[in-house]
Amino acid sequence: MWILLLELRANQLFTYSLRCLIVYPWTQRYFGQFGNLYNAAAIASNPKVAAHGKIIMEALEKAVKNMDNIKATYAELSTLHSEKLQVDPDNFMLLGDCLTIVVASQLGKNFTAEVHAAFQKFLAVVVSSLRRQYY
Repeated sequence: MWILLLELRANQLFTYSLRCLIVYPWTQRYFGQFGNLYNAAAIASNPKVAAHGKIIMEALEKAVKNMDNIKATYAELSTLHSEKLQVDPDNFMLLGDCLTIVVASQLGKNFTAEVHAAFQKFLAVVVSSLRRQYY
């Protein structure tokens, strides 16, 4: 499953972040420097959204490669999002939900209940690691 996730990076670079910005428009407040995010078409064609999606996928790839210690791997990211960017920590879960939807749609029938459970456990650790600095 982890190889499939990494392969999706090439094909679906930012669909999940695009989905998050459209479905949960209040998350756009953290991306004021991205320019026009006024509608779905503007978000979909925004190169800064695509670049941010790539950064997120690279961070997830880093988590996959460091599964034994994701919390330490994400320590700096947690501090950045908590102290500098002041991102609402609930947004990490929203992004994870969007990522799950995109992965499920890409994997189709291969996104079995077992794969879904493993993916949710992985995302729970990622989200917990990102929220760590908030407590």
